[in-house]
Amino acid sequence: MILSDKRILEEMQQGTIKIEPYDRDCLGSNSYDVHLGKVLAKYKDEMLDAKKHNQIEYFEIPEEGFVLLPNMFYLGVTAEYTETHAHVPFLEGKSSTGRLGIDIHATAGKGDVGFCGNWTLEISVKQPVRVYAGMPVGQLIYFPVEGEIEIKYNQKKNAKYSGQPNRPVESMMWKNTF
Repeated sequence: MILSDKRILEEMQQGTIKIEPYDRDCLGSNSYDVHLGKVLAKYKDEMLDAKKHNQIEYFEIPEEGFVLLPNMFYLGVTAEYTETHAHVPFLEGKSSTGRLGIDIHATAGKGDVGFCGNWTLEISVKQPVRVYAGMPVGQLIYFPVEGEIEIKYNQKKNAKYSGQPNRPVESMMWKNTF
């Protein structure tokens, strides 16, 4: 079951869902549109190592936009800060974004109950495309959780992505033991 627009509004009033900035025009019948933040990032090294802390370099999208290139991997961020305390948030690309050949996440479309922060986007494109800060890129949908949550994500001591800032966050795979 997915929350409807009325239920999303009710949950926002109760404080279980938070979206900042919030714009009523971005609320669809069962989703909320999120926008591309002004900061992008790329990994510094061409080859990444899952056991290494791979460094990224940040850059701002200029007013005239930035051209994303195929065979490149970019990290972006949502302009919106969100908190979800009683539901599972899913981030999906908008159909208009997909029709431009832009993928906004490789694998991490699902959040956890208790996620608080801006969403890091895993961006790749099929052909060159110019993007702009503030353009709609995705939509959040919310699923109710059955059963009681023992420990929310923002309460876990090993939560690697809790409190994500308004800029992309690199992979923290290197913090895992394997």
